[in-house]
Amino acid sequence: MSDASNPSSNHAINVEDLSISLAGSKLYAFALEELREATHNFSWSNMLGEGGFGPVYKGFFDDKLRPGLDPQTVAVKRLDLDGLQGHKEWLAEIMFLGQLRHPHLVKLIGYCYEDENRLLVYEHMTRGSLENQLFRRYSGTMPWSTRMRIALGAAKGLAFLHGADKPIIYRDFKASNILLDSDFTVKLSDFGLAKEGPEGEETHVTTRIMGTHGYAAPEYMMTGHLTTKSDVYSYGVVLLELVTGKRVVDKLQSNKGRSLVEWARPMLKDQSKLHGIIDHRLEGEFPMKGAMKVAMLAYKCLSHHPHTRPTMSHVVNILEPLQDLDHIFIAPSVYVSLSENHNKDTRLEHR
Repeated sequence: MSDASNPSSNHAINVEDLSISLAGSKLYAFALEELREATHNFSWSNMLGEGGFGPVYKGFFDDKLRPGLDPQTVAVKRLDLDGLQGHKEWLAEIMFLGQLRHPHLVKLIGYCYEDENRLLVYEHMTRGSLENQLFRRYSGTMPWSTRMRIALGAAKGLAFLHGADKPIIYRDFKASNILLDSDFTVKLSDFGLAKEGPEGEETHVTTRIMGTHGYAAPEYMMTGHLTTKSDVYSYGVVLLELVTGKRVVDKLQSNKGRSLVEWARPMLKDQSKLHGIIDHRLEGEFPMKGAMKVAMLAYKCLSHHPHTRPTMSHVVNILEPLQDLDHIFIAPSVYVSLSENHNKDTRLEHR
């Protein structure tokens, strides 16, 4: 994996070197023509979305196209040569996901390295990203129990990375990188910015500041010092999004009012104020006891002091018992009281 962290070596690697490095990883080396056929020539109608790496297309492989590969729907990510990321991120993705396997990490099936073309082929996740599921304007409200299942699955994925022989810092944990299968099974995706953690007596990794505004830990943004606790802060942001049903940064209203974290974190410790920040679309259908524990967990994850944040294994231990809590819902009348404090609620909606 160290090759992926060494900028000087990334552009010198050739196809043969890559194949040797990935020996035993069971990744397929696809030809560009195979991926063209699988995606109907990267048809616009097959486009699933687009991120900093480039566009992602839905594709399908059968025995005729690739003998030995089980017939399946795939997601094909194609590097945009004019985009924000490049060969280094493409290589990091392969080197990490090519050697890591876990139920809560997306499965990398293969890659394509042909001339200037850089592509990655993943298992297809039916429901797309958490961002799409949670923030779509016209969709049913995601139940509290589903949100908690997602929170636990994502925590287990991060705990696995942090607990590896060489701890891995994800560095870009956010709602759009959390993928969901048909049964809302969570799988973390996009390891282009991942870094190996500090070794020996080192306390942090110093690196170029990258990531997504609103999710990155404050100490990392200020100093470039990266630790596993940087991921814990990002996790706290996503947990806050799950609780409130609101984006950490509203692109349409980003210059108005405070950020979601600044607005909500002080109220996470106060049960009387917690009612006012939990997603009103839930209409009171959540267990108050569990919500209080989740709110306190988010509060600790979002601490400005990295050493006071919990480890991700501790987060898992807190969330697992909450999956089985009886759903003793609070009274819907709570939301009548919200209408009496309309100005405060509106301020968050239009921040």
